[in-house]
Formats: sequence, C-alpha cells, structure tokens
Amino acid sequence: MGENQTVVVEFILLGFCLGPRIQMLLFGLFSLFFVFTLLGNGLILGLISLDSRLHTPMYFFLSHLAIVDIAYACNTVPQMLVNLLNPDKPISFAGCLTQTFLFLTFAHTECLLLVVMAYDRYVAICHPLRYSAVVSWRVCVTLVLTSWACGSLLALVHVVLILRLPFCGPLEINHFFCETLSVLKLACADTGLNQVVIFAACVFILVGPLCLVLVSYLRILFAILRIQSGEGRRKAFSTCSSHLCVVGLFFGSAIVMYMAPKSRHPEEEQKILSLFYSLFNPLLNPLIYSLRNAEVKGALRRALHKEGHSQLE
Repeated sequence: MGENQTVVVEFILLGFCLGPRIQMLLFGLFSLFFVFTLLGNGLILGLISLDSRLHTPMYFFLSHLAIVDIAYACNTVPQMLVNLLNPDKPISFAGCLTQTFLFLTFAHTECLLLVVMAYDRYVAICHPLRYSAVVSWRVCVTLVLTSWACGSLLALVHVVLILRLPFCGPLEINHFFCETLSVLKLACADTGLNQVVIFAACVFILVGPLCLVLVSYLRILFAILRIQSGEGRRKAFSTCSSHLCVVGLFFGSAIVMYMAPKSRHPEEEQKILSLFYSLFNPLLNPLIYSLRNAEVKGALRRALHKEGHSQLE
C-alpha cells in the first residue's frame, strides 16, 4: 500500500465534460467573471482603506471577507481556465493538496467571518450604547485572527487525513479543482474516517454558525420592530439585508453540497455548486454590498468626486 502511494506524482482534472466550442465560450465567460471579481473586491478594499468614514468594525470585517473572496477566486479559477484550454494538463500531487488546503481554509474562514459580522450587527442594533465597548478594535482583531486560525487548522486536519490514504489510480479527478470529496473517491482504502470528520466539520462549521446567525437576526428583527423612527428602521434594514443575502448564498450552497443526500446532486451538479464558492459568490458579494449599502455607495461617490476634482485642478 505504501508502494502504491509513492507512485502518485500528479492528478488529471477532468473539469467540465463539454465540447471544444462550449469550453472556449466558458473560458471567455469565466475569464470575464474572474476579472470582475478581482476588480469588485479590490474596489471594496480600496474604498475601505481610503475613506475614513468606513474605518469601523463592520467594514473591517467586510475587508477581510473581500480578501477571502479574492483568495477563493485566485486559488481555483486560474487552474479551471487552464483546464478549459488544455484538458490534459496535470496538476502535481503537492499542488493538488495545497489547493485543497487553501480552498478549505478560505471556506471555513468565510463561514466564521459571516458569524462575526452577524454578531457585529447584533451588538450595533440591539445594544447601540455599548457598541464601542463591546466591539472594540482589540476584539475585532482577535475575532478575525481566530477565524483565520480556526479555518487553517480545520483545513489542515482534512489534508493530513488525506495524506494517510493510498492512491492507486486511475488518478483522474472528476472536477475542475481538487475538491475534497472528489479527491477521496480516488483513494484505494477505507475513507470512513475522512467522511466522519467531514460530516463533523459540517455540523461544527456550517450548522452551528448558521444557527448563531439566525438567532442573531431574530433578535435584530425584534429590535428593529421596536424602533419608532421610519428612517432608523430603513437604515437598520439596509445594513442587515446585504449581509443576509451573502449568508443565504454561502450557507445555502454549502449545505446542499456537503449535507444533502448524494443522489440529489451527481458529480456534474457538484461542479456547478462549487462554482458558487469559486466564482459566483466572490463576484456577487461586492455587488451586494455596494448596491445595497448606502455608506459604500457614498464612499464611491466621494472617491469619484475627489478624483474628478483633482483632475480639474
């Protein structure tokens, strides 16, 4: 079994089983999405760093969400684009496991960041007078570092459990990147422990955080309904609705992919669901936060006005 394992040098990513013309069309479309993803999240990061009015805990967390989205896209999309042009180009064993580790790290970290952002909104709306004391900058940095650390450690556990498995071939991954479940299908040994750890991680990192988010927003809803001012209600809803849209996209696709019965999503559907993490969510998140957030739109207008004014001078 150890001898078989040493044979593994590289994998072949099968990607999307489509005709050459459709693959070229997808290459152009996904390349465009990739560029817009980088530009959109880069714009969010730029506005937050340049506009002092956005130097608040809420936008500090949002900046890290934008970093995660950029990292998501850069981790999986370039490899997918290469495979669309050259389907037979292999990925090394080390490169594949690195991609798996990074993908899981970013997925876990984003999940925890969304919980932290829900907690931030809960304190801001339900306990506004204590907000500065409860959500201090020290607390913000601690929560963000904890999210990244927990995300990395959980990802490392999955990768270590994969490393103990032998791979005897055929070494073809039916996916466009080294997704954990697809890699496990190539193992020629019992993957029961891996499956148990994946399920436990889903409960810990998906179901638990989702329950915390829902409880936070139930209390936020009751607090908003008690607000007498119509303008105050509108502002509170506007700051929460963007985050709720992102939460729905992330947790919805994750639960369907990793916790729904296997018969409901064959391999081709899994690839489409994975696109939500790799491409669609990182593309949509900056749009959601910019189109539905008055403060971000105001920062963009101020930046454009300042740029236009400096050019006139």
